[in-house]
Amino acid sequence: MDPTLAEMGNHLSDAMKILESGKLESEQGKERRKLSWKDFPGPLQGDGQDVVSILQLVQNLMHGDDEKQGHRRMQYVGEQGHMALLGHSLAAYISVLERERLRKLTTRILSDTTLWLCRLFRYENGSAYYHEDDREGLVKVCRLAINTHYEDYATEGFTLLSSKHPVIYQSAACRPGLGQHLCSQLGLPLSSLCIVPCNTMFGSLHRMDVALLDKLIRDDRESGKLPLLLIANAGTPGAGHTDKFSRLKELCVQYNMWLHVEGVNLATLVLGQVSSTVTAATKCDSMTLTPGPWLGLPAVPAVTLYRHEDPALSLAAGLTSSQPVEKLRALPLWLSLQYLGHDGILQRIKHASQLSQQLLENLKTLASIKTSVEDELNSPVVVFRFSQDNSTPSSGGSVEGYLEGERDILDALNRWLGEQLAQQVPLSGVDVVELEDEGTCVRFSPLMTAAALGTQENDVAALVEKLGEMIPVLSCTLRFRQDFKDEVLQQASLLYIEDQSWPGLGGVRYEARTTDLDEDKRHHSVEKINSDLLKKLMELDTDLYFSDGPEFCEEKNCIFIGMATEDLDVAELVETIVSIGRDIEESGKLFENMTEVVRRGIQEAEQQLQKANEEKLMEEGVLRQIPLVGSVLNWFSPLQASVKGKTFNLAEGCLDSTEPVYSIKAQMNKEASLDSPKSVTKRFPGQKLFRRQGAGSDSVSDTSSVSQLEESFRETAEVPQEHHVHIVVETASSDQRVPEGQETESVDALR
Repeated sequence: MDPTLAEMGNHLSDAMKILESGKLESEQGKERRKLSWKDFPGPLQGDGQDVVSILQLVQNLMHGDDEKQGHRRMQYVGEQGHMALLGHSLAAYISVLERERLRKLTTRILSDTTLWLCRLFRYENGSAYYHEDDREGLVKVCRLAINTHYEDYATEGFTLLSSKHPVIYQSAACRPGLGQHLCSQLGLPLSSLCIVPCNTMFGSLHRMDVALLDKLIRDDRESGKLPLLLIANAGTPGAGHTDKFSRLKELCVQYNMWLHVEGVNLATLVLGQVSSTVTAATKCDSMTLTPGPWLGLPAVPAVTLYRHEDPALSLAAGLTSSQPVEKLRALPLWLSLQYLGHDGILQRIKHASQLSQQLLENLKTLASIKTSVEDELNSPVVVFRFSQDNSTPSSGGSVEGYLEGERDILDALNRWLGEQLAQQVPLSGVDVVELEDEGTCVRFSPLMTAAALGTQENDVAALVEKLGEMIPVLSCTLRFRQDFKDEVLQQASLLYIEDQSWPGLGGVRYEARTTDLDEDKRHHSVEKINSDLLKKLMELDTDLYFSDGPEFCEEKNCIFIGMATEDLDVAELVETIVSIGRDIEESGKLFENMTEVVRRGIQEAEQQLQKANEEKLMEEGVLRQIPLVGSVLNWFSPLQASVKGKTFNLAEGCLDSTEPVYSIKAQMNKEASLDSPKSVTKRFPGQKLFRRQGAGSDSVSDTSSVSQLEESFRETAEVPQEHHVHIVVETASSDQRVPEGQETESVDALR
């Protein structure tokens, strides 16, 4: 072996081991890096760095935020992936060969890869164009169609197009932005793009309406336009349905149009048994393949297979190139296909199809789950959604029968379902898709994800298990939404927030009962009360999820309640929200009036002190106030004076005598020693709030959770209502003197 090639392979292997090892730099290295400027763009260093240091920097940039995010998830890169990555390194090495040797090598690579792909995907006598952007192949074949229909286009240019306007037809189910990108790259106006609706009366709701397409083409021809190209789908991006290629091909032959096909279902052409609808795609004029995600190959190009007899027009359209370096794009795919072999490629596509069938069979056993598949026996894409309506068939159909609000609610619940499944079973590769007729659905497309994620049968089983656990939660939430709304509307202090995009029971806002505040103060009060109320609810021992709502919610200062379970007590939940909100509101009023109450109390205390001193003077006499004489009199005739004090009640804002406090204190201590402690009902371990008695496994006590919650909050609420600040003002006893001027000092000390 060429030593350079062997060294290149070793370097790639070592680099992948470093990047995939998961060993980040040490703590000392992290501290040094915090004090350095390596993570910030800056000038190039004067001295070079070794390969290990550079790879360490790359790894830190790749995984620097993993500790904050809490997880690391990368695409599965197997040996076949390493071959694809090696192809990029080899392409750089081969490009420096002498021109003749480079031409022979690139021609061989391009010829082999094109031959293998045409045989694998049953596309006879085809040529191939390799491109990084999967839309670039369509742009090139469209330019080829323009050169074919407009013979003088190479010399006259766009002046020919103005006389006979070209029209490009595209299904409404095509991926968004494809037609706009095509017109932008070709310099055509958007009026050249014609969107063909899908079937509405019969058949699949995601297939192009062929009869309507025929009418549109005839209308365009009568108006002097030129039907140029038709874009069809072998697996729509949303639901994975396939257009009727045989009928579309007849229309294209009849009107001399170019037929281009793309879609994930083209991958099934490598299997032994393929549906007739997909097999008909082999008769099209061009098709775009994406073997990278299908086979789990990173950084390999997309391929557009096409048929055309004039090489000059293909060269003019950019489908072929005279530059040998351009042909090296096929090198990573050339290496990977040889490494996998025919059996390996077939096994990966077959494995993905079997995963789809496994999920589809399991979904049939789940209630309230509707699937939208084109062919239940052979459908590589499975789309399903939760629906409470059991009257419609289990496969297909739309949600047009729902009211607009009910459809929005179901869309929100299905969006939550898809996000939860993707989070809890990440290896399944499910995602959320928005379909025009069905609404929000969950999509499982293993042809696009299984090879990269390494999805296996047990991952599908885990997905079905999680789905079975979430269906009762979805059903209960949908059923309790109206109950929650009715309970909230019965409370004068709560305002129900109608947000059908929220996946949960709904939203509320606690409205302050004070009406004497201006608008700004009232808005600030409502904001503070609901903010504190949300914090209190989030601290409760419950399975419910409380939030301030969606990110782009129009309503502010709200509290949104998440998904519900079967044993939820909606009435208790609403009563708890009202109770906590009322306590927060009353506590706020108490603190707002605290300054004025304390000021008045201090003024009254000053008056009481002055009055007490005057009474003391009258009772003891003037002689007892003289320093020496008073001491002698107190020694011969002690004065028995009782302690008189005052207590300041913050809740009532008044001064009370301390005599009842001292007289009752001894009696309370005596009773406390004799009586048993107050019994407080406690929940059993694991028992949550807002659970109906006997409704679930957690409800194991005969005591209602409502009383438990009220008792806990009653104890909390007693703090601001019954806890008093005692300011005790005591008169001096008979054996103590109060010198002149001390009365004023006592008042100052009290302040």
